[in-house]
Amino acid sequence: MTSNFAFLKQLYNAFDPFRPLPAGDPAYVDCTDVRGDGDILEAVGKEILYSDRKTCQLYAGHRGAGKSTELLRLQKDLDENGFFVVYFAADEADIDPEDVQYTDILLACTRNILTAFKDRTDSQAVLNWLKERCEDLKDLLQTKISIDELSIEAQVSQFAKITTKIRSEPSERRKIRDLINPHTTTLTEALNEFIRDAKKIFLQDITN
Repeated sequence: MTSNFAFLKQLYNAFDPFRPLPAGDPAYVDCTDVRGDGDILEAVGKEILYSDRKTCQLYAGHRGAGKSTELLRLQKDLDENGFFVVYFAADEADIDPEDVQYTDILLACTRNILTAFKDRTDSQAVLNWLKERCEDLKDLLQTKISIDELSIEAQVSQFAKITTKIRSEPSERRKIRDLINPHTTTLTEALNEFIRDAKKIFLQDITN
């Protein structure tokens, strides 16, 4: 009985639909023929690879259908084709999927993009945005912030505090949104500038 239970438990967890498979995992099964979907590398990846303009794709499906597994395959393919991919599951650390707004997603994107590039650029774009929000953020985070001395890693920490409050403290969620909402346009502009700065260094590293 014990051995049967152990086997069934192992089998059950081997097919856990909420644990995405990393790219190249031998347990991956291509279900395209029966699921009817196009291969993500063709349907989404080719548009990203070939397009001269910025693209935006929505990849949707039922919970547990394998979206994250497919996105990890796409990440690997794009990495191998010279792209720098920032992949993150926002609902794991940054947002409450039962109560989410655009502001929450923008803050999550900011934190994760800063994290991905923290060792690759010293861009001041997002830091300058933080400086303009300094006093409000001090009250919000209930901590002293020496903005002029914030490294990118320290900036990540500040955004992590904000997204943690959004995710775990419903009472603070509205306060944060009310504070950030009027400044989402300028944060988006700052983040895009940060990405452009990081991209320049990334391309220099490739060509050198």
